[in-house]
Amino acid sequence: MTKDKILRIAIEAGKAAAEKKAEDIVVLDLRGISGITDFFIICSASTHRQTRAIVQAIDERLAGFEARLDHIEGYPDGIWILMDYTDIVVHIFTKEAREYYALEHLWGDAPRVGLIE
Repeated sequence: MTKDKILRIAIEAGKAAAEKKAEDIVVLDLRGISGITDFFIICSASTHRQTRAIVQAIDERLAGFEARLDHIEGYPDGIWILMDYTDIVVHIFTKEAREYYALEHLWGDAPRVGLIE
């Protein structure tokens, strides 16, 4: 997959989260910083039910881009759900869990990507 396509898919994941009223959506560009993945998408939800709705919206949207979900963790609890698409990793937190783990602060050197309309 090309770098441009991976970026476009990361942006689409953020937009899908926004459509389900995710809050504080951050897309971090980890290319050149991390060997694990190219992008992190981090967002918050008010409830466990909303975290799961965001997961479904992202997975449906990315299926249209032929992105394959390799692994998912945390879905039953809905406190911190991790969606691994290899080149893109999505983190969906409840607000409390996001504050506790402060994941975007751990990757504070990573450039942020805007959700281009």
